[in-house]
Amino acid sequence: QVQLVESGGGLVQAGGSLRLSCAASGRTFSTYAMAWFRQAPGKEREFVARISWGGGRTSYTDSVKGRFTISRDNAKNTVYLQMNSLKPEDTAVYYCAIAKVPYTSSTEFDHWGQGTQDTVSS
Repeated sequence: QVQLVESGGGLVQAGGSLRLSCAASGRTFSTYAMAWFRQAPGKEREFVARISWGGGRTSYTDSVKGRFTISRDNAKNTVYLQMNSLKPEDTAVYYCAIAKVPYTSSTEFDHWGQGTQDTVSS
């Protein structure tokens, strides 16, 4: 049974930083790509960042490039999202997700965590 548990969300002023963590269990973490998504009020869930199973490749949506960094610690079964220079438009519930198939570059994800609320005040 796959479980993803996010933590680290909260309230921060514009320009500030937050670091999200996602602890995974139920799969061999080090063999699966991981990603972060977010959903703002009244909007659809959108992709934020992705990291390969080995951690050597990352990708980001344009709006967070240069501000957010995704990383992983395979020894701790944890993926992180460091968010700097936060803007009010980054306010959303942030979800981590795990790829459906191991050892691939697939962008298909089949399990999500419960989400963590991040609010950026202006």
